[in-house]
Amino acid sequence: MRTAPICPRCHGSLRAPSAWSSAWRCPEHGDVLPLRPPRHPAPAALEAVRKIARVPVWLPWPLPPGWLVTGFAEAGDERTGTRASVTALSGPSVTQGPADLLVVAEEPGAGVGAGFAGLDGPDPGEGFDAGPPHAKIDIRGHPASLWCVRAAPDRAVYAGEALGNWLWTISWPAESGCLIALAELSLRDLRENDQDLDLPYGALSPRLPDGDAS
Repeated sequence: MRTAPICPRCHGSLRAPSAWSSAWRCPEHGDVLPLRPPRHPAPAALEAVRKIARVPVWLPWPLPPGWLVTGFAEAGDERTGTRASVTALSGPSVTQGPADLLVVAEEPGAGVGAGFAGLDGPDPGEGFDAGPPHAKIDIRGHPASLWCVRAAPDRAVYAGEALGNWLWTISWPAESGCLIALAELSLRDLRENDQDLDLPYGALSPRLPDGDAS
């Protein structure tokens, strides 16, 4: 299992902070927020994530039928706290076989969502929201707009803004994107204390980088 942080954009190795710099540095992308090793799906992992997160920890609730929570990840360091969170889920796809979904909340420029989407830049890019939204998702009783983002062909990517942070959904296979476009999903911020959810957990998502970075 991976033990060292990696670049949130390319998932490559990082140079650790030193006496000359307090930043984690990627050879390709410069100073970045380190993407920490994933947390295996369990109540203790959720509790650890929610305590230090400075951004929402989103979860679609109720979950679509047959779906499970399959891990968590975060980006940030000890100085600044968690500035990007990832909730992983897995379940049945609209075609044959399993589907995977990552829901990302992050500060602008963090690059976590773009990294999982396979984009070159740290954000969705200029003009991605030029037209009407392709999907909407409920947050605290209000619709949040999402736009489809051109990304790697094996996945469906939607991005928008919620509570001052980027909101991303990245799903595999690409056909599973209709879960976002057509399903009436509601997101809950798991940092909030006024909820007692009995979450169903599964095995760690294969979409969270858990091996040595190549």
